[in-house]
Amino acid sequence: MGRKWNNIKEKKASKDANTSRIYARFGREIYVVAKRGEPDPESNQALKFMLERAKTYNVPKAIIDRAIEKAKGGSEENFDELRYEGFGPNGSMIIVDALTNNVNRTASEVRSAFNKNGGSLGVNGSVNYMFDSTAVIGLVGKTADEALELLLEADVEVRDIVEEDEAIIVYAEPDQFHAVQEAFRSAGITEFTVAELTMLPQNFVALEGESLTQFEKLLDVLEDLEDVQQVYHNVDSEE
Repeated sequence: MGRKWNNIKEKKASKDANTSRIYARFGREIYVVAKRGEPDPESNQALKFMLERAKTYNVPKAIIDRAIEKAKGGSEENFDELRYEGFGPNGSMIIVDALTNNVNRTASEVRSAFNKNGGSLGVNGSVNYMFDSTAVIGLVGKTADEALELLLEADVEVRDIVEEDEAIIVYAEPDQFHAVQEAFRSAGITEFTVAELTMLPQNFVALEGESLTQFEKLLDVLEDLEDVQQVYHNVDSEE
């Protein structure tokens, strides 16, 4: 599980590093959660989580501050949260999360992306049940056994701890996200290589040749859509 998570994140980070799209997406998400609650991370847990995620992606402080100030200023811009579920080639499954101020535009663009790249949209629930909502926290400086001991002392339950090279990745229930981080912070760990709430597939599929090329094209088109925030899939990303 750990290796596949790292490869997914590394490939996405590599792609996003060449564009400003990831910053725009974070700016939109931060604005939405700040407007929905208090624009203060100490009293708005959703905003606190979003800022922790932004930190692991090195989102510039200016972008974060601009989004929060926009929410404070009472902007009337509203966004709807949407989730699409669909299928790619040879058993691949895809979940697309979007934030949009134009539902019809987003639906049309997502449907077109699937239809033109060898995929098809499914109905609600057709794919989601094959994924688990999961908190993923990564850090360095501890072994898996040391991390587990810290979590047990803090009475925090997790699904799994995977040790890779010099880092570990902790998988937990979504409602344990902050508890896991606080357990590590109490031990002096303040930097996390990963801090995500994500959708992890219960099983992976392997694609090759034309199917893999087609799938990667579909993924690229979906991720390049302005309203799309996250794309999850069940394709094994190991080289």
